[in-house]
Amino acid sequence: MDRIELELYLNDMLDIDRFKDYCPNGLQVEGRRRIDKIATGVTASLAFLEAAHEWGADAVLVHHGYFWRNEAPQVTGRKYRRLKLLIANEINLFAYHLPLDDHPEYGNNAQLGARLGLIADTRFGADKLGWMSTLPMPITLAHFAAQVEQTLGRTPLVLGDPDGELRRVAWCTGAAQSYFEAAIDVGADVFLTGEISEPTTHIAAESGVAFVSAGHHATERYGVQAVGAHLSEQFDIEHLFIDVDNPV
Repeated sequence: MDRIELELYLNDMLDIDRFKDYCPNGLQVEGRRRIDKIATGVTASLAFLEAAHEWGADAVLVHHGYFWRNEAPQVTGRKYRRLKLLIANEINLFAYHLPLDDHPEYGNNAQLGARLGLIADTRFGADKLGWMSTLPMPITLAHFAAQVEQTLGRTPLVLGDPDGELRRVAWCTGAAQSYFEAAIDVGADVFLTGEISEPTTHIAAESGVAFVSAGHHATERYGVQAVGAHLSEQFDIEHLFIDVDNPV
């Protein structure tokens, strides 16, 4: 597939112009023009890039790319080693941050919700990136936490009464702990995200709303996989998801 064709397709599908993001979305590093093999991953770390290169990727597509707001502009150290590998081997780097969180079918929130059997009926928070589902029957926090653990393959940090009943489940993948109060405002009984901050414990205790921290990486593994699988089905592209484990 032609690189320019792929870039235009992804930019349009993920509606990148709708977002004021912390980084550029789309093609971040230009590589070879023809793309036959694309590797997807959560973050464009050196370990991921090395694995993608060993597999023979012409392009990589990630959720966490480069050139973040307030990032030092110098190309030295880690940044140099990452960019050197990409440029020396003509590997294209595509990165989509908020657009990948938001997409109604292939996004991180949509994919995580589908794996947990959650159907969103409410959107909340900045850019409406928070999702909430009203369950047909209430479940306990302990039951929900066990479901999250089984689905993501890691034990989440849980704040709240294990026997407390949940009917409205809110979630936002990654580092969305700042959405907790917005979730409370729309009536959530529990909020699931990747990371947790020091004030979160007090907010949970004083509001009576449960909080589940299941890992930034763990909650954001599914969007890029879904996009990669879609590209493989839609075009003549071979796809491989490379999961570089991250406990955070």
